[in-house]
Amino acid sequence: MSPGIATLVLFGSMFVLLLAGVPLSFCIGGVGLIFAFFLWGDNSLNVVALQTLGTMRSTVLLALPLFILMANFLQRSGIADDLYSLMYGLLGRVRGGLAVGTVIICTIFAAMAGISGAATVTMGLIALPSMLKRNYSKDIAIGCICAGGALGILIPPSIVMIVYGVMAQVSIGRLFAGGVFPGLVLSALFITYILIRARLNPRLGPPLPTEDRVSLRKMLPEFRALIFPIALVLAVLGSIFSGIATPTEAAAVGALGAMISTALSRRLNWPLIRESGTQTLRLTAMILWIAIAATWFSSTYSAIGGPQFVNQFLQSLGVSRWLVLAGIQFILILLGMVMETMGIIMITVPIFIPIIRAFGFDPLWFGILFVMNMEMGLLTPPFGVNLFYMKGIVPKDVSMGDVYRSIVPFVLLQLTGLIIVIIFPKIATFLPDLIFSR
Repeated sequence: MSPGIATLVLFGSMFVLLLAGVPLSFCIGGVGLIFAFFLWGDNSLNVVALQTLGTMRSTVLLALPLFILMANFLQRSGIADDLYSLMYGLLGRVRGGLAVGTVIICTIFAAMAGISGAATVTMGLIALPSMLKRNYSKDIAIGCICAGGALGILIPPSIVMIVYGVMAQVSIGRLFAGGVFPGLVLSALFITYILIRARLNPRLGPPLPTEDRVSLRKMLPEFRALIFPIALVLAVLGSIFSGIATPTEAAAVGALGAMISTALSRRLNWPLIRESGTQTLRLTAMILWIAIAATWFSSTYSAIGGPQFVNQFLQSLGVSRWLVLAGIQFILILLGMVMETMGIIMITVPIFIPIIRAFGFDPLWFGILFVMNMEMGLLTPPFGVNLFYMKGIVPKDVSMGDVYRSIVPFVLLQLTGLIIVIIFPKIATFLPDLIFSR
């Protein structure tokens, strides 16, 4: 079978199964396994077993359950409540201030948690009722939580970056450093948009009434809420960037710190530990099964010469490498609308990375662009995961259409941020070069 025909058959079979509702791991793993068996016979199954064992033994992937456990503890530790109380007092007097404070808290939470769901659900429960009660526009209130929560996969530590780094053979520490400034750029774009809209139309985000405002002197004790988040971020990211610890070791420090924080807030109990552990087990198992299945699929596709075929085909077209990059970004945006993030990584990275290297692009920089695309996928229907999180939280009078409308300007802001990082790649590469070139 020629590589061209194999590409059509392999990916066509996979998408047919996806449309039929077959779980992702069965789609990509089953297609890869069946094709390997019919192409190379029983001996291919031995290779499959060895690849599965190799994935399970990956010490880098050990960071996944630790960061997920950390996020689960942080979600229940009460840190978000304390931070919102602080931002409520500081920014509530500003037009759109509660929405701005929500984005800032999501940014801080992203630097601690590593996944988007933790900040989205937590702030949806804490900030959304407060904003709606004070007559904030549903578009601003819902959109800022969905978009702010999505920062969790871009600002380190990021579960998505760990998986990308393993698949693309790129340093996870450098990826973590590369995500800092792009994440802050997106956060700044969200905040600027909210402030401008609230300035032009104060009814969208009215300031707190005078009687509800708190003096800065009375708020001084509230600043204690910043101590633990700053300490945890320094412990996790500082240990990685300084070379003291690997991402896996730093994840263990983060999980322990989150557990201690939950204990200090007097919320640590057996039901909480059991629930956090169960959710960590489920999410980790899902990611690892997708990783194992993707290994089968990508190995089969590589063995028949698929990546080389795609690479040679693109180079034979004679088009600009920037047009190729734009095409890849467009494909990722479309896939983000219909597929789960981990599945997109597992399927596309083995194909796109050889192309990126062949056209002279930096895989680290491309990795940041990749993650920014995946962040957009969290908000783009019909498969935007953050949209479903939010629908489960909003009041009954808020429809799914309201949720969809709220994220439109924030998706455009994400696209703007993506274009900015494409035009100015140093935004993503400056900090990794500064830290890891020593």
